[in-house]
Amino acid sequence: MEYQKVNMPLLGDEFPEMKVQTTHGEMNIPADLNGKWFVFFSHPADFTPVCTTEFVAFQNRYDDFRKLNCELVGMSVDQVFSHIKWVEWIKEKLNVEIKFPIVAANDAIALKLGMLHPGKGTNTVRAVFIVDPHGKVRLIMYYPQEIGRNMDEILRVVKALQISDTQGAVPAGWPNNELIQDRVIIPPAKDINTAMSRLADKTIEGYDWWFCHKPLK
Repeated sequence: MEYQKVNMPLLGDEFPEMKVQTTHGEMNIPADLNGKWFVFFSHPADFTPVCTTEFVAFQNRYDDFRKLNCELVGMSVDQVFSHIKWVEWIKEKLNVEIKFPIVAANDAIALKLGMLHPGKGTNTVRAVFIVDPHGKVRLIMYYPQEIGRNMDEILRVVKALQISDTQGAVPAGWPNNELIQDRVIIPPAKDINTAMSRLADKTIEGYDWWFCHKPLK
């Protein structure tokens, strides 16, 4: 079987421009979100159990994302009236109001983002794109249809990306790293003089000149 070639943005690429219909009306993405971080995520289909749990989980953390100047945008290839009815169902049955827009995409948009899983029909995979205020793709995650996402991890990496832009790299499991807890890592020295001065600088903590860290501001 031959599959259609999938093109998708890579880390550091511009998020593809698209004019889309959403549950909040027509949007131009990423233009309408300029100056904000946003999480653009796809789900296989409306009115499915795993997707419903994901949307409730995203909504429960919606205010936490917005405190980080970060918006949420959902997407699948369902038509917009299906999205609207599903959102109504979630509010009526689960008492959760979905406040972020859901894009009614077509196959062309889904393929542009690599969201159609070859051999899985027209359902979109569980893709996550985290995009910065300049429209650059900063992180990509892909989950199979059978596995629901961890929204706390998505929230964590938005925080971590913002910190890494201004303070330094973050360690594994941040902010609960086994070695340095919530501290940030100082970029390694790029010359011998800097390396040797770090070993002598009593204000810098670390294991060696290439592994120094500092408190989170």
